Amino acid sequence: MTATSLHPAPAGERPAHRDPNVLRWLGAYTSSAMGDSVWFLALSWAAVQAGTPAEAGFVTAAGALPRALLMLGGGVVADRYGPRRVVLGSSAVRCALVLAAALLLLATRPGLWTLGAAAVVFGVVDAVFLPAAGALPARIAAPSQLARVQGMRGLATRLATVLGGPVGGLGVAVGGTAGAFGLAALLIGGSLPVLLTLRGAEPPPAGLVRRPGVLADLCDGFRRIAGSPVLRVLIAVIALSDLGFVGPMNLGLTLLAQQRGWGSAGMGWVLAGFGAGAGAASLLVAVRGRVPRPGLVLALAEAAGAVAIAGLARVPSVAGATCVAALIGLLAGLGGALAGALVQVAAGPAHVGRVTSVSTLAGFGVAPLTFPLVGAAVERWGTGPVFTACATLCAAGAALALSSGALRRAELPG
Repeated sequence: MTATSLHPAPAGERPAHRDPNVLRWLGAYTSSAMGDSVWFLALSWAAVQAGTPAEAGFVTAAGALPRALLMLGGGVVADRYGPRRVVLGSSAVRCALVLAAALLLLATRPGLWTLGAAAVVFGVVDAVFLPAAGALPARIAAPSQLARVQGMRGLATRLATVLGGPVGGLGVAVGGTAGAFGLAALLIGGSLPVLLTLRGAEPPPAGLVRRPGVLADLCDGFRRIAGSPVLRVLIAVIALSDLGFVGPMNLGLTLLAQQRGWGSAGMGWVLAGFGAGAGAASLLVAVRGRVPRPGLVLALAEAAGAVAIAGLARVPSVAGATCVAALIGLLAGLGGALAGALVQVAAGPAHVGRVTSVSTLAGFGVAPLTFPLVGAAVERWGTGPVFTACATLCAAGAALALSSGALRRAELPG
């Protein structure tokens, strides 16, 4: 089934941005995403301070390997047991882990091995959390509202970046890494009471659903992707874009800030600029609810974003880098919201956990594994060539999207 096969919204249906259930989910998601932002910023900064750029790359990539290996199974868990249950359980574990890391930092000064171990455990839990978090919107909103919900989700993510960047940088500067970790635990834990109030987020009773083996479930998810002309191209586009985007805008940005002498506060402002631009794009999608020719718009946004990523490493000042990052965020926010909506609509509620696990595998699982390569490459050649090489991958994703007639012609309901 393609994205064009779904029916428009029934007359009188409540828009997602006026649905109290969706708004409760949005609040919980925002709090959790802000906690993630603070956690990763603090971890990245602590690793850079404790070792060389290449060593810092290994630490920040440590959680990506278990995340990549286990994420497809996490999609099966989300579809079988319901995304709300899985998000609740994994969020509680994530909160406890980050709090334990904060307490450890208060008691001692951990080295790179300790930081890497914390990243590994966090990655294991993320392998279950991320597919469930991606599947949850499709369980609480009508298909005709998924584009708007994805825009709202993108807006929450970017708001978390806007607030999480400066707050995390300030936390590192004032309270050290321990203080930043404690703040991250508080924000992640704050989502739990709200998630408990969500309605309509669980699957049908287990007795009414045939439960094949895990491998059969995975194969069924892959068949869903292979059978959709939109999904099979879109998944590849997302993978290429994420592989080119994640390195420069995470570890690469930390190394760029260190080389330019911007400090943690400067890095936070650049991240805030990115979040503000992406938030503006997500707000547009959330308000409109539907963007004509979303596949074509996605491809054009990816192409322009690739050019902006290559240029970011050549901007000398914090103010200039913040402006370029805002442009990158605007384009990435638009493309990300449209890609997420297309994935959710084409997958359908019964397969959304598994399809989401595949679509997020590159960005959250495989791409961070390139952090050691990015760190070593920056150490040898500098940030400019590395950012340009990563931008080329984003451009390849845009070219693939433009080459697919099914994706260019795909439409969203609403």
